Amino acid sequence: MSDLKVKVPLTEKKFVVTMIFVTSLFMFWGIAITMADVLNKHFQQTMSLSKFQSAFVQFAVFGAYAVMGIPAGLFMKRFGYKNGVLLGLSLFAAGAFLFIPAANISSFAFFGIALFIVGCGLSTLETVAHPFVASLGDQRTSDLRINFAQTFNAVGTMIGPVMGGFFLLSNNVEGSTDLTSVKLLYAVIGTVILLVAISFSFVKVPALVDPHVTSSADADAVNVDFEPGKKLFAHKHFVWAVAAQFFNVAAQAGTWAFFINYTHEIAGFSASKASYIMGAFFMGMMLVGRILGTFLMRFIAPNKLLAAFAVGNIVMCIIVAQGLGMVSFGALLMINFFFSIMFPTIFSLGLKNLGSHTQQASSFISMGVVGGAFFPFIMGAVADRAGVANAYYAPIICYIVIFMFAYKFYKVKH
Repeated sequence: MSDLKVKVPLTEKKFVVTMIFVTSLFMFWGIAITMADVLNKHFQQTMSLSKFQSAFVQFAVFGAYAVMGIPAGLFMKRFGYKNGVLLGLSLFAAGAFLFIPAANISSFAFFGIALFIVGCGLSTLETVAHPFVASLGDQRTSDLRINFAQTFNAVGTMIGPVMGGFFLLSNNVEGSTDLTSVKLLYAVIGTVILLVAISFSFVKVPALVDPHVTSSADADAVNVDFEPGKKLFAHKHFVWAVAAQFFNVAAQAGTWAFFINYTHEIAGFSASKASYIMGAFFMGMMLVGRILGTFLMRFIAPNKLLAAFAVGNIVMCIIVAQGLGMVSFGALLMINFFFSIMFPTIFSLGLKNLGSHTQQASSFISMGVVGGAFFPFIMGAVADRAGVANAYYAPIICYIVIFMFAYKFYKVKH
């Protein structure tokens, strides 16, 4: 990893305020994504849904990525990063407020619409925030910057299940159909996100260095397309990054969606306690992985670390699928440790040396997140028929694809 032998700062002083604000966005969508996993279990209880049916929660959120990915990228390209962030936050808040009428009429379909709009907001934020953070400094430290920002995403994923467990599951009476707690929680979330959007509108973003122009000092320091005549999809490392992200989020969404079910049915904890474990320990393992991974990337090439973590999760899934009580439960916690660096590392490797294609490429890699819309249905169907433990065999194929990308197909060809 020769490019890191030269000491390059994480960011520049003029970008610090902007980076702090954009980094906070990673935390907010972490909260929203894991709140959906708590909703999955809550709707099973309050609306008498099967595991397959409750997977529609993930379908609504992640399905929005397929719809919003390209429009978000086009919006960002025309109106800039800041306006892209404001659009994402506005959609996020609007979707959260729609939970109020959905709860009033107890309609799962209406909740689906609200979750879809929240998902559109999250998709927009992810499409904008990753290249935004990557552009706030030297390209040689873009992997570190994105992983640093994703560390706060991990903090958000810890907060989400704890909030959800406290407000939605801890006081839930078996057989109750009361959705008041859902309504109140999302009204507060919508208000907070709206206030963040208003605050960010007053932040002055410094002029960014054009990443599409070669630096006379060091061409490796900026995002230079060495073959500008090639179309985006002719860049094989980008195409593989989209595929890897699809399978990465597919495995992640399925694993998270049924964590509470697994913890309740296999490890023997109550549903409310399982949600606290999800926040404090399961998502805590992701935070540890992000911190350790960001440190290790100063010494180990990102693709090599990604390959090692993919192999780690193949082994963990095999252990989890055995349903061996606390032993398998420990392996389930470790899955999130190995998940930690996957999303940001795939993202940053996929954006390398794309020049003027960078923003469009970000849209397509974000759209790869749509894998999370479909895979929970597969795992839910297996869980309904063969038990939740056996459902964890399914993600193994996902990690094989990620390993192939990290081992060979990440390379930029020029």
